[in-house]
Amino acid sequence: MLMKTVDLHEAQTHLAELVSLVRAGVEIILTEGNTPIARLVPVMSPAMPRLAGLHLGAILVADDFDEPLPDEFWTGMNEAPP
Repeated sequence: MLMKTVDLHEAQTHLAELVSLVRAGVEIILTEGNTPIARLVPVMSPAMPRLAGLHLGAILVADDFDEPLPDEFWTGMNEAPP
């Protein structure tokens, strides 16, 4: 990817031109003086939409997953004294 560095003040007056460059694949680095502060890059859409249920059965959830935890979990009373 090509890269171009632009001062922030210049970018404010040439935003439409910079967006056109980004659409063409140019990465824009915005600077204040010599300090880089931001990067303009094109938004990449995923190559394939995500599908629910694609890995059905890959994760198992215990039957008691949503049961309340025992009081000992919260109080730490089941731990041996130091």
